Amino acid sequence: MLKKILYTILFVILMVSGCGKTEKDKTNSVSGKKIGLVFDVGGKGDKSFNDAAAKGLDSAKKILGIETIIIDPGEGFDRESALRKLASNPEVGLIFGVGFIFTDDINAVSKEFPDKKFVCIDYSVGAQKNIAGNLKAIDFKEQEGCFLIGVLAGLLTKSNNVGFIGGMESPLIKKFETGYSDGIKYINPKCNVKIAYVGVIGEAFKNPGKAKEIALSQYNSNSDIIFHASGLSGMGLFEAVKETKKLAIGVDLDQYGEAPGFVLTSMTKQVTSVVFDAIKEFITGNFKTGVYTLGLKEKGIDYVYDDNNKNLIPKDIRKKVEEVRNKIISGEIIVKDKP
Repeated sequence: MLKKILYTILFVILMVSGCGKTEKDKTNSVSGKKIGLVFDVGGKGDKSFNDAAAKGLDSAKKILGIETIIIDPGEGFDRESALRKLASNPEVGLIFGVGFIFTDDINAVSKEFPDKKFVCIDYSVGAQKNIAGNLKAIDFKEQEGCFLIGVLAGLLTKSNNVGFIGGMESPLIKKFETGYSDGIKYINPKCNVKIAYVGVIGEAFKNPGKAKEIALSQYNSNSDIIFHASGLSGMGLFEAVKETKKLAIGVDLDQYGEAPGFVLTSMTKQVTSVVFDAIKEFITGNFKTGVYTLGLKEKGIDYVYDDNNKNLIPKDIRKKVEEVRNKIISGEIIVKDKP
């Protein structure tokens, strides 16, 4: 009888300890492992900045086997609430805010949730002096890549008139404008640069109709090349290109496919690889925080030159642009980030 009682007690102990271990292992396998991401204005499908981030996320899902939760902006979109929603989810351990407009919100939310990791793409460094210790802030030297395509446009324009279309008039997009304009003036002082913005709020990044109006106005005023930095609004530029058969320069991703034969090049930002690398750091326990600024030297910025567009860029022109690249990297040319 005593032996039977002892066996019963031992069985209960083993069952309790076994159940506890199973529950703990299950929790550890899920808790804090998912990746959350909040897209910028225009959302996934903008064929530009957001899609570059989405490609990085998709690559991480395929290669690293991660699970994701994404939030796409809609009407009345509240970035801070979206970030807080992801941070409050115990299954999410790493949260991305895609776009400079997230800077203030992600800085606040990351401090509120010190046990989570955060990444802001296009973080406005000048807007914050002290960032949270759990935040990776990625800043790009867009002005350096834009200087190169400005040199390219200044060398290839036949009318000595080129255009620029910005999305939201803001310090970030002013970096694009400044680099582009200064690159043109550096190589071709006689060239006139027409500058226009879609608007002054975030919605300016998703108004293709307005961007098309601006593009047609610039083309009809003798501009033969237009560069845009306007997110989804840039689709309006490519519509104008198809009508006028003039040249455009894309942004963020290679946008040649939007108007084949008429996209001179695209000024690209390595957002895809930045997103993928941050996720890999996180899941391997090597996540690095702090501010990271990526320019030509760091290979964070470039322009497209491949089989699709090399027939639009003569070899001697390409050589001159590459000479300027080397001068920027060496510090011989210092590119300004504001007018």
